[in-house]
Amino acid sequence: MNLLEAKNITKKYYKHTALNNVSFNIQKGSIYGLLGPNGAGKTTFIRIINQIIAQDSGTIIFNGEKLQSKHISEIGYMPEERGLYRNMKVGEQVLYLAQLKGMPYNIAKQKLKYWFDKFEISSWWDKKIEELSKGMAQKVQFIVTVLHEPKLLIFDEPFSGFDPVNAQIIKNEIIELKNNGATILFSTHRMESVEEMCDHIGMMNKSEKILDGEIGDVKRQHRTNNYNVTINKGDVGNILFENNISKIIETKPNVYFKDQIDVTIKMHPNGTSQQLIKELMSIGELHHFQENIPSINDIFIQHAV
Repeated sequence: MNLLEAKNITKKYYKHTALNNVSFNIQKGSIYGLLGPNGAGKTTFIRIINQIIAQDSGTIIFNGEKLQSKHISEIGYMPEERGLYRNMKVGEQVLYLAQLKGMPYNIAKQKLKYWFDKFEISSWWDKKIEELSKGMAQKVQFIVTVLHEPKLLIFDEPFSGFDPVNAQIIKNEIIELKNNGATILFSTHRMESVEEMCDHIGMMNKSEKILDGEIGDVKRQHRTNNYNVTINKGDVGNILFENNISKIIETKPNVYFKDQIDVTIKMHPNGTSQQLIKELMSIGELHHFQENIPSINDIFIQHAV
């Protein structure tokens, strides 16, 4: 079932179209990656979900109902540009923001203690936000976002400002939240995180959705029929492939073994991997054979130009 359905969303600013008839479905209990180059319309779409701005046309369904103001408390949003008050103390601020989300003071304080202990930041309680580094403030913002256990969590560039260790901590927390039933929408330019974390992705460019689907299906749809193989250097001259099942695209020396060579081979659409393996083994010793399936980063670059 879908937690959120966006149907034919359009938003214009004077002569600029920010979103042009965009539709997305986000399944309950999934992580959905919203991708696209700067200016594609991602932030506008996220702001509409958060009811910061309104669409000109189209409908958003949240948990089976048309999106309404009452749903704000069921959504947690961590924007790329963080919204903490720099002159307020951390503890005072997070308690205030938790109560704005409808949490009773005592429950908010109890849950905050859990998160502050978990992140080992209890000593920050009486510090002002302006005393914290960007990464430290990010952790506080993350806690504020997830504290009231919303049905939908939206993270816009959640790893911005984090070193690799703390980025991994936040990544693990997002996955744990999903495993505990949360539905997550996040936008990022870190394609390795998308590949590792997401169940589904949607890609936007120039105000339109250009790609949408389960991440494995998206990668399979962009297969190139290229294979990376490693053979003995002396055997490469014997690769003729007179049966027209494939052709050599590139050869280069193997980094680790001087007597071996890496070859990129493009297989004919009517050929099979079994045919290619048989052909290679008839030529010489085959050390490595792997289909070169494009990464999400490759797919992003292909569609973002």
